[in-house]
Amino acid sequence: MEKIHTDFITPEDMRIVDMNTNYLGVPFLLLMENAGRSIVEAIIENYAEDGPMTGKKVVLFAGLGNNGGDGFVAVRHLSAYGCEGIVILLGSPELIRTEIAKVNWQILSKMNLSAKLISLMDASRFKKLEKEVINADIIIDGILGTGIQGELREPIVSAINLMNSSKAFVVAIDLPTGLNPRTGEVQKPTVKANITVTFHKAKPGLLLEKNEEYTGKLIVKKIGIPYEAEYIAGVGDLAYLIQPRPPDSYKGIYGRILIVGGGRDYTGAPALAGISALRTGADLVLIATPIKVANSIRSFSSDIIVRELPGEVISEEGIPIIEEILKRSTCLIIGPGLGLEEETINAVLKILERVKEMKIPTVVDADGLKAMSKNPVILHGVPAVLTPHVGEYQILTGKTLPPPQEIRERMNKVKETAKELGVTMVLKANTDIISDGDRTKINTTGNPGMTVGGTGDVLTGIIGTFLSWGKDPFRAAVAGTFVSGAAGDLVCVEKGYQLLASDIIEKIPDIIKPFEYWRVQYKKSLKWLKRMKI
Repeated sequence: MEKIHTDFITPEDMRIVDMNTNYLGVPFLLLMENAGRSIVEAIIENYAEDGPMTGKKVVLFAGLGNNGGDGFVAVRHLSAYGCEGIVILLGSPELIRTEIAKVNWQILSKMNLSAKLISLMDASRFKKLEKEVINADIIIDGILGTGIQGELREPIVSAINLMNSSKAFVVAIDLPTGLNPRTGEVQKPTVKANITVTFHKAKPGLLLEKNEEYTGKLIVKKIGIPYEAEYIAGVGDLAYLIQPRPPDSYKGIYGRILIVGGGRDYTGAPALAGISALRTGADLVLIATPIKVANSIRSFSSDIIVRELPGEVISEEGIPIIEEILKRSTCLIIGPGLGLEEETINAVLKILERVKEMKIPTVVDADGLKAMSKNPVILHGVPAVLTPHVGEYQILTGKTLPPPQEIRERMNKVKETAKELGVTMVLKANTDIISDGDRTKINTTGNPGMTVGGTGDVLTGIIGTFLSWGKDPFRAAVAGTFVSGAAGDLVCVEKGYQLLASDIIEKIPDIIKPFEYWRVQYKKSLKWLKRMKI
């Protein structure tokens, strides 16, 4: 199997990997400990190789986030080598943003013999610190990590200028403050480091040759992040996708979803997809369905809007109505309960042709996939997600998959298919596989009770909502698959395998809610998930 890892990782994916590492059972505190220790290893390897560290003066400029926390750990380890540490915190200790950074600050606060702690709220006190900084042997830049946003302000600007005026050996943690980790753009000023110690993998901006003046020697350290953390669907994927809603939110901005589905035999499928989409956070769900089954679908919930199409099954006669609704939709879901009449298959293909012209985000499931088998590449290049189970995959592609136990070979096959079709694909199985032909992940949430009918429709609705928010189809599919399985696991804890698809829908908010304010509360979210045994 080809390596899933690449030579670099984006800041966004690094945050996801950090959280998924914790989800796998590796504590954040241990990751910070490993990061701080690896910084010291890099210093020993690149600065102290010609002599002892005893008596060396180390100055750490620390921000209020985990970048500063990594620096706190490094100062503690350097004290064991006989170094004298001065920690200049750019802000108040009460404002340190994460619990793990606070823990390491509190440890330093008790190290009265080897560490001097200084808190600076503004740049006015820098003049008094100039001498100590200029005379330092080693300066550590732990101000801003990959979360850098916007222009630099005081006291950060003065701190950078002071570091750059020193003749000390400068060590940047993760990246030099002022350098954009994604684009490599350099602000004025930016720290000029002798070495940059980054973790797990380099960020793209660090790899540009023109930035060597700022990064110095680039050192990548492994800090105990397991291989699986990069390709398992986990809480990091969900946390990244869920954003706080501003107070001035208004109806429609969180998704207007059109579901085309329902037929003679199946009325529950589109209703389940619609209700799950609403429970995930979509603002409006409209189901376009044949007039003969419209009232049956209405009976499932007064929260969904039903638009009647002519005839007993979906046919080309209803396409003008569907096209008009599509103009106001942010996502199309097509397939749940459609049926396989020839006129329906022809209508589906014509609708998908129109979707391709309009570039509307689309989720195709169930009978929609079987219709697509007539033209599998019809959505090539559209922000689309296909959600086949193994049988539907074979109908859609004409290919067979390796057995479930050959998971790596399966992953390669799904990745290859997604690339050929130009879509994101979710292969539903005991271990779900998600790929867009470039990136690939697996999902292990879910349980055997979810073989009950309707669970695929629930998944479709969840993914449809994330996609309707304008999210990357791959990220929407990964997070949606995780949420669906995790909600099913919550139901299983309460009811065993005797669960219903509608039970899963009611648990969707319990999975999503903890992450609605994840930027400031992600630790609480993880504690909650642990308590719920997810």
